[in-house]
Amino acid sequence: MVNVAIVGGSGYTGVELLRILAGHPEVNVTAVTSRKTAGQALTDVFPSLGGAALGLEGLVFEEPDPASLKQRADFFFTAVPHQTAMQMVPQLLDHGGRVVDLSADFRFNNADVYSKWYVPHTAPDLLTESVYGLPELYRDRISKARLVGNPGCYPTSVILAAAPLLKNNLVDPDTLIADSKSGVSGAGREPSQTTHFCEADSGLMAYKVVGHRHTPEIEQELSLLAGKSLTVSFTPHLIPMSRGILSTVYARLAQKVTADQLFEAFKVFYQGAPFVRVRRPGMQPHTLDVRGSNFCDLGVFVDDRTGLVKVVSVIDNLTRGASGQAVCCMNLMLGLDETMGLNQAGLRP
Repeated sequence: MVNVAIVGGSGYTGVELLRILAGHPEVNVTAVTSRKTAGQALTDVFPSLGGAALGLEGLVFEEPDPASLKQRADFFFTAVPHQTAMQMVPQLLDHGGRVVDLSADFRFNNADVYSKWYVPHTAPDLLTESVYGLPELYRDRISKARLVGNPGCYPTSVILAAAPLLKNNLVDPDTLIADSKSGVSGAGREPSQTTHFCEADSGLMAYKVVGHRHTPEIEQELSLLAGKSLTVSFTPHLIPMSRGILSTVYARLAQKVTADQLFEAFKVFYQGAPFVRVRRPGMQPHTLDVRGSNFCDLGVFVDDRTGLVKVVSVIDNLTRGASGQAVCCMNLMLGLDETMGLNQAGLRP
């Protein structure tokens, strides 16, 4: 058993981590922190996590103190806002600790890029060590890492849709467009006017149409796949459901291919990837098929009339787009089967 601490456990990604880890056979959650709910019992804040069967009874939210946490855990998830993580992670790595960071602080290879889109980085030396936590692309590197930067939810859905296209030179990389729609939980647990029920219910809106912070993350990974610097057009939308992302990726074909050939290319690319399911030609992915699971479902389409390929990608933003992917990375870092604790099917009604 490995002792695990969750730094920042009172947000949506934190409670999703706790839900998943409660069913993990090789994990013992020994500490959970939250400045907002410090001193409160975990099961009082989240009654859904109560009961002896889940093994979380007795946990109390505490102030984040790296020195104390290192005495009780060997593995750490930091589910805190950007800038907060970069201040804590170096301390948690001392004395052999391993970390999966769910913020943006350790997703980038270049400190200047991070600083342009976020804030000046206070631990830039760790960026060259941190591994981008997308198992389908970096499984071997993740398994040897002590620090993983867990991908963002939008980038996960877009990168998995585009990776086979770029790696197989099937499209003109300069024509990539990503149109994404996310449930309201992607905005976090703190309420705002935009995510207020009366503002979000029965409506649909684009937001941060120019300059969304996930754009450079998408461009970093797709540029590596394409072998050249790419500029990607990315537009996010807010849709009136609690969780889930649907991204449609468009690009102009570089060669003539059929839908069957495209399907085969995707199947070969994701052979051995347990959490990517490629739908047969003509089949539409649905967010309900992945809700509460660590799966990404992909549908591939060829539009002969326009010469475009269209890939539809669906994930649960809290599971595959955050906490489930983080647990998958933890499994790899610990030498466990990457699917351990993540065998849930989608929660269709």
